[in-house]
Amino acid sequence: MQIAKKLSIFGVVLSVSWFGVVLGQKISHQAVLVAAENPVAPQQQERYQNLELFQKVLHFVEMNYVDEVKNKDLVQGAIKGMLETLDPHSNFLPADVFKDMKIDTSGKFGGLGIEIGMKDSILTVIAPIEDTPAWKAGLRPNDRIVKINNESTKGMTLVEAVSKMRGKKGTPVSLTIYRDGFEKIKDVSIVRDIIKIQSVKSEELEPQYGYVRLTNFNESAATDIKKAIDKLEAKGKIHGLVLDLRANPGGLLDQAVEVTSLFIDDGVVVSTIGRNRDQKEVKYARKGVARKDFPLAVLVNTSSASAAEIVAGALQDHHRAIVLGAPTFGKGSVQTVIELGQDMGLKLTIARYYTPSGRSIQEKGVMPDILLDDFDPKLLAEAKRKVEYPRERDLKGHMVNQDEAVTKEFKKEELENIGKKDNKKDKSDKSKDDDDMSPTRFNPKEDYQVKEALNHLKSFEVYKKFAAWETNSGATTADRKAAAGQ
Repeated sequence: MQIAKKLSIFGVVLSVSWFGVVLGQKISHQAVLVAAENPVAPQQQERYQNLELFQKVLHFVEMNYVDEVKNKDLVQGAIKGMLETLDPHSNFLPADVFKDMKIDTSGKFGGLGIEIGMKDSILTVIAPIEDTPAWKAGLRPNDRIVKINNESTKGMTLVEAVSKMRGKKGTPVSLTIYRDGFEKIKDVSIVRDIIKIQSVKSEELEPQYGYVRLTNFNESAATDIKKAIDKLEAKGKIHGLVLDLRANPGGLLDQAVEVTSLFIDDGVVVSTIGRNRDQKEVKYARKGVARKDFPLAVLVNTSSASAAEIVAGALQDHHRAIVLGAPTFGKGSVQTVIELGQDMGLKLTIARYYTPSGRSIQEKGVMPDILLDDFDPKLLAEAKRKVEYPRERDLKGHMVNQDEAVTKEFKKEELENIGKKDNKKDKSDKSKDDDDMSPTRFNPKEDYQVKEALNHLKSFEVYKKFAAWETNSGATTADRKAAAGQ
């Protein structure tokens, strides 16, 4: 009986194998007949052969896999695997995922408030959005998400991860994260909320120097930036503006064009080129709204992506702004979402972005004009060395400047610094806590990179005065050398 059973099983396998061969022979024979009557290109013949191979494997799995499997699951799994061979942004969207993808870009949805991407094939935080549940939970750029609700993210697509993190307000989701410096992975429980993104924040850094931060290119980005500039200018004419695009994950392409149009009123903003390089789509700046009467500094970092890179690249190529910070994320591709019926969809990469000068953003990102490292303002303040040497005003009986009365009262900063020189902080009782998960509120006036951007804007006024003097005064070579200290 045992031998008969084994032979029987062996016979079934042989029968199925033979059936597959015969089926293949019939298909191949029919393909030959069709090809004889209607010659087709070699690529089309290869397509028939590959479809035949797929049909063989599908039939074998359905008939012989150890557990019963549904044809629908096998086909959708095959489609998913096919798209994973392309790029991280091309995905098959099953019904449940496609439903979430239909959420519009009004800037309001249920979730955590986090932008994610793939880094070294690991799900990685690009940027948490300020004042959202993810930000309040202490998530930071470059945190690796290794599990979602105790399910490993290995092999999980971006679309699947987003779908698992979105949900109804008030429902919890558990993320297991790893951060450089952690001794071990950490579980973080976050309660979903309605994410209403305030895409623009602004502040006056110094009189006549403004700061505008754009966190997301939603449908009101350009309008909100214009309002912020008008608000800043209500206090006086702007002499310089810092546009902060750091940790901006992108958004709507038309808003990238509109934001760029606030600062240039002519020329190309971005081009998209697909498989056919002759079919080039070009987006131009909208005329009549640009402000060109003040210098502009744009801050970017490795979390500035997509639409943020388009704006930075366009302003850089048009020489309208100086770009400072770190090389950007490098997402220079265009995706479209196609409905496949039965509430399913396909998100497919169809083109690449190019800056006005023809640079591809893909992988390389936008290289800043000036590279700036980022520093913790608190640690930087502690590390700052300030040496005071005696000056004329410190000498007993020195003459008083008649143009500016010298007060005998203590200044505020003098009072704050009393005792600090002799009471040095003991750093042995405090070390940097790598496991710190407390959120940090951003203050542009304390940010090192913002301060450097402001310094460059202010130096622009100095260089402009020097250039005007050189042009209008008829300065000789000797004058210029003397001015340069030569």
